[in-house]
Amino acid sequence: MDRIDRTMPYQFRSGRVRTQRLRGAIRVAKPSSVLPRVLRAPADRLIAALADPARRERNVVAVLLAYVAIWTLYGVLAKSAQDLHPDMSELVAWSRDPQLGYWKHPPLAAYVVGLWFLLFPVADWSYHLLGAANAALTLWIVWRLSADYLGGEKRAVALALLTLVPFYNFHALKFNVNAVLLPLWAATTLFHLRALCSQRSRDAALAGLFAAASMLGKHWSAFFLAGLALATLVHPGRAVYFRSRAPWITIAVGLTVLAPHLVWLWQHAFSPLSYAAQLHTGRSFVSGLIASGGFLLGSAGYVALPVALALAAARPNGAQLRDMVLPKDPHRRLAALAFLLPLLVPAAAAPFMGLELTSLWSMPAFTLLPVLLLSPAGLSLSADGTRAIVVFAAMVAFVMPLAAPAISVVVHRGGVMPAMAHAHLLARAVEAEWRHVSREPIRLVGGEATLAFGTAFYLSDRPSVFAELDRAAAPWVDEARIARQGIVLLCPAHDAGCRAQIDAFTSSRQVARRVETALTRRHYGVTGAPGRYVIVIVPPTR
Repeated sequence: MDRIDRTMPYQFRSGRVRTQRLRGAIRVAKPSSVLPRVLRAPADRLIAALADPARRERNVVAVLLAYVAIWTLYGVLAKSAQDLHPDMSELVAWSRDPQLGYWKHPPLAAYVVGLWFLLFPVADWSYHLLGAANAALTLWIVWRLSADYLGGEKRAVALALLTLVPFYNFHALKFNVNAVLLPLWAATTLFHLRALCSQRSRDAALAGLFAAASMLGKHWSAFFLAGLALATLVHPGRAVYFRSRAPWITIAVGLTVLAPHLVWLWQHAFSPLSYAAQLHTGRSFVSGLIASGGFLLGSAGYVALPVALALAAARPNGAQLRDMVLPKDPHRRLAALAFLLPLLVPAAAAPFMGLELTSLWSMPAFTLLPVLLLSPAGLSLSADGTRAIVVFAAMVAFVMPLAAPAISVVVHRGGVMPAMAHAHLLARAVEAEWRHVSREPIRLVGGEATLAFGTAFYLSDRPSVFAELDRAAAPWVDEARIARQGIVLLCPAHDAGCRAQIDAFTSSRQVARRVETALTRRHYGVTGAPGRYVIVIVPPTR
């Protein structure tokens, strides 16, 4: 006989909001003929472990620790034929000269990286560990949030579905200003929705803290916050919320946390916003409209697989499909709007702002996706469908490390940008050339930005970076420091513009050594594309 747990939304009584958990709904089916017994038994044990109130919290931590280990291993193996992406090495360089903001982005991602490498070695594997841990932390926050809408086995299914979104594994391994938003936006959503429904001061303060942290991660978060604010304004409980202290606590905490960075922005003429405008604006209305459509379609493509699996397992009718998108229950409607509006607001604004959007920027916006898919009234999942989703998610996770060596070979044969192909080899060449000139540590690396960032990461002396020899991008470098510490300058040999810039920079300085070196990477016996680089050493002045 089927068992369906009835759902109970938040109830509005006498101007107050009373919180009640929504219970999961799993339809018990006959023994599956789709999955063999060898898979059904462990799947049932895992689902039961995550559904049991007495042990589910410690079990989900164990599952997420295994997730971190698996995806870290994948990162180490799949990326063994390449060095770090410049987005990652750039954060490391910034973290060595802490600022309240940087010319391209706000500072939080650099702070996180700096703290991480105080605890772990400066190495590729530990950076991949950071990316995997960041994704797992996000999944844990989603697990906590789902308790307000789902129960029992549905929470396990929600977790499994999100692990099939590439943002929580493949893309998360490239820890940058997009990836740092994953847990921050999930926490902002969690505490704001709770503050709106309960008016608790603690939830309101945490909502403000994480909203500000999201802005300190990337200014793009302003669009997400605008969508969340709009969802709040159309919520039936808004009058109760705005008569309470909660919204003002959120605003006060958020502005307090943001204040130092806002002052920095004012002092530096809002340079990150100017950088973003220069790089991503200037489109016509029509091209912006097309880009918005591409943004939404691309974002939908990232989650197409988990959505299809959830629909196949639940087989919702028309009324339930409508209830997924625009629920009648006010609490679930708030969740739906808090999911949809942060995606729709930037898409709607882009044509008027001439903004070019990319679907990768939707990376942190899918926290509430499982809630929309699994919480409609009367929606149930068959036991067979539940098992299938959990088993499929587990198999993907376990298969990827096995496929990683082959992936690394394919990437190696296809080639990557020079900074990712040769940065660690260039670092060894730089160290050898520097030792011919000075016994002092290497403290400054400049020249072409991606080469400088990548090489600095692999240098044991942990130098600062003077990218493009631009003081605006590296205010921590001045003439006195260059004279005192010396500098290594790097260029691709074929880049005439970079070489001319270095020639102009060194025209009035002593050059102790100028060499051109050819580097080739081998991976599993396969020789990659060669690269030629110019190394110029300006020694310290005694």
